[in-house]
Amino acid sequence: MKNRFNLILIVAIAIVFTACQKDEATPVAVPAFSRTQTLTVNFSATKPFAFFGFKDSALVANTDSTTAKWDFGLRLTTFLVNSNASGPGKAGVILQDGIFANLNTAPTSGYAYDTTSTKLAIKDGSWYDYNSVSRSLVPKAGKVFFFRTADGAHYAKMQLLAVDYAPFTGPTPSQLLYKFQYTYQPNGSNSF
Repeated sequence: MKNRFNLILIVAIAIVFTACQKDEATPVAVPAFSRTQTLTVNFSATKPFAFFGFKDSALVANTDSTTAKWDFGLRLTTFLVNSNASGPGKAGVILQDGIFANLNTAPTSGYAYDTTSTKLAIKDGSWYDYNSVSRSLVPKAGKVFFFRTADGAHYAKMQLLAVDYAPFTGPTPSQLLYKFQYTYQPNGSNSF
């Protein structure tokens, strides 16, 4: 009887320890997310830039222009990348030719940075054609931007879809509407 009691006690203890044992957590891969966004940008070389952050898919306030909350900024046709001369971040950019859906791996090196206020990573005119008849900016087909984000730890790819004038009265517009698609990889991988 005593042996039976000891056996039951041992089995009960084993069940308790087995039930209390923690399972090793399997890491959950956070998938990349894709969005289409429209960003309102000043049609002026003297008004503030519009700053955008891929992580939050949002416009970043100008009061945060000295932080790493934004990845790129736009004003008229000028792009800033949050690095070196343009901001405290570690953002970089590469402009590649190809089809957005087919480019699924961001380069791990070779990124350009804003080295001075006149030597920007994204050169004006490299991504658009100007139509003098319609006075419109037309994004060049097959141009895909790869960004290393301002935190230096994530990647995004982006393609400009359209640049339109915001509704205006008078002789000149005051704002442009940049429509773009992008994919952001939150897990730090360079694969989309």
